[in-house]
Amino acid sequence: MKHAARPAALALVAALLITAQAAPAAWADRKNTGGTSKDAEGGANGRTINVKTRVQTTVNGNAATGKSGVSSSVDGDWTPPACWYEPAFSPKEIEATVKKWRKVKILGLGDLVGDLFDAYYKDGKPYKDYNLDEQGKGMFWAAAINPNRKDEPEASACDKLPFWVPDNATPKEPLAITPKVLAEYAYDELPLPDTEVEMAPNAETKVNLPTWVWLDEAKFKEVSVTASLPGTGLSATTTAKPVSLRIDPGTKDAETYPAAGECPVVKGRIGAPWAKGRSEETPPCGVKYLRSSGDGSYGLRATVTWKISWTSTTEKGDDLPDGEFGADQDVVVKEIQSVNR
Repeated sequence: MKHAARPAALALVAALLITAQAAPAAWADRKNTGGTSKDAEGGANGRTINVKTRVQTTVNGNAATGKSGVSSSVDGDWTPPACWYEPAFSPKEIEATVKKWRKVKILGLGDLVGDLFDAYYKDGKPYKDYNLDEQGKGMFWAAAINPNRKDEPEASACDKLPFWVPDNATPKEPLAITPKVLAEYAYDELPLPDTEVEMAPNAETKVNLPTWVWLDEAKFKEVSVTASLPGTGLSATTTAKPVSLRIDPGTKDAETYPAAGECPVVKGRIGAPWAKGRSEETPPCGVKYLRSSGDGSYGLRATVTWKISWTSTTEKGDDLPDGEFGADQDVVVKEIQSVNR
């Protein structure tokens, strides 16, 4: 077999066996050393071998709950990374993996894969003796999949077999994990609150009656997620700040306050609660329906825009695309009934 074809053949056979659940656990069952971060699924993405990510996250300095809102970027051309490379295996683990492969007795494929791994990691093409002489001086980096995006086509972009990186060295690999990659991963983990607005009148309003809309100021506060990779010193904190609420009344027969339908955050609050004595005031945030909803209702959609940025102890940081998170609420609009005497 030609040297250029060997990695592709090794990856193909490995992928077939992992898919058949015959792969040794050393590749697919690596565990996090702590924290509550999500794990990517171990296995093959069709061209190479991926591992469970060891990235850990905290929310506002506390252990992550695993619950997060579904924020979408206002930049339709940008998404958080679907995969990256991170430190995964020591030389001894690579050696142990080959031995486990040889125990697979399915039509002789265990020895075939073992031979291919040995050719790649033992016989000097490109590694010699699994880099055992470098034990403790670096790690083999492997592909890890963003668990939030494991089904996206971009998750197959990390198609290299595990490769050696000395300690304190920066891999010459564009998809290698960095503080920025961690920050973009944390973007996916931001636990944004549900966008259910308070309204007065609530649930049912009248034609031509201004309806006040506001958000609980205690609920909509700045939130941050820190993503870190244990043992590497790599970490980044991504922070989301609510900046505005956009109201879509669900019909063209309506007016919004302000007229553009965008309610800014003012002194930590979006809009203002209605109170007795304010009936003649124009709400700072709200909607006025001009036509009855008949026997049905209008689907009012409230969407909060979050300004998102990141920082790191090792890099300056920067802004990330704004995020949006919205929800629908049913609003019944009735005609004002008058009584003629």
